[in-house]
Amino acid sequence: MIINTELYRTFYTVAKEGSITKAAELLYITQPAVSRAIAQLEEKSGCSLFFRTPKGVKLTKEGQILYKYIEQAFNFIYLGEKKLAEIKSLDEGEFTIGVGDTICKHYLLPHLKDFNHTHPGVRIHITNHTTPVIIDMLKKGRIDLGIANLPVEDKELAIHKVMNLQDCFVVGEKFKHLSGKPVSIAELVKYPMLLLEKESNSRVYLDKYLAKNNLIIQPEIELGNFELLVRFAMIDFGVACVIKNFIGYELDKNFLYEVNILEKIPPRHLGVVYLNSIPLSAAAKKFLSFLISEP
Repeated sequence: MIINTELYRTFYTVAKEGSITKAAELLYITQPAVSRAIAQLEEKSGCSLFFRTPKGVKLTKEGQILYKYIEQAFNFIYLGEKKLAEIKSLDEGEFTIGVGDTICKHYLLPHLKDFNHTHPGVRIHITNHTTPVIIDMLKKGRIDLGIANLPVEDKELAIHKVMNLQDCFVVGEKFKHLSGKPVSIAELVKYPMLLLEKESNSRVYLDKYLAKNNLIIQPEIELGNFELLVRFAMIDFGVACVIKNFIGYELDKNFLYEVNILEKIPPRHLGVVYLNSIPLSAAAKKFLSFLISEP
């Protein structure tokens, strides 16, 4: 077996050009070097590969057989290099991102739109999960990037803050009186409370906030979906804890009313996360730049 790509590259170029002189020019080597490479390949293969003509060289029957395979091999190499170049230039490529439904709708979609417009050849796979599941999927290599509700403390992850989030309590028409003068959180929790499920990072953050105020809530309704939480508040089921950033329309139209509480809920953050130990693909890295380039 002859494993010497330079010999085959010389053979391929000479056969393609039909000229030792032209091959030497294209390969940036001397004509004697080309002749020696062909002689070496013929010696190792035990076959005569070329014969001379007044106009240059032509392949023998054995040379034609070899050329058919070498041409295919170099075409595949060319296609492989071209594919890598396309991925690097983002004409192609793909990545998978994990994100919750609410964050996907209110934060991620505009970025996806811009990225898809700029790099339409890149395939984006999206999976919807809570922050804890997203972190688990990252560590198992099932996604490339995650959009998570912070705080997340994990030394294996790179974390970039991309948006400030402000939690607030809102009510519908029935409990509109709560949106007047400021009320304490202790007074507020006497009303029916509508909260996200305990597994969500938003709920964990709220529970820690309540614990600092020596309170534990037994919610009237627990939901796994932010949009449903908003709808239940709008039809007067109680007081819902929601993200103010994402209910601007409902507040402007007076479908919901914000409760002014004395003990303000500290703001938190939205972050894009990925594994420190695994380099991001060109496509994922470019999309990351779309997210963290915001002021």
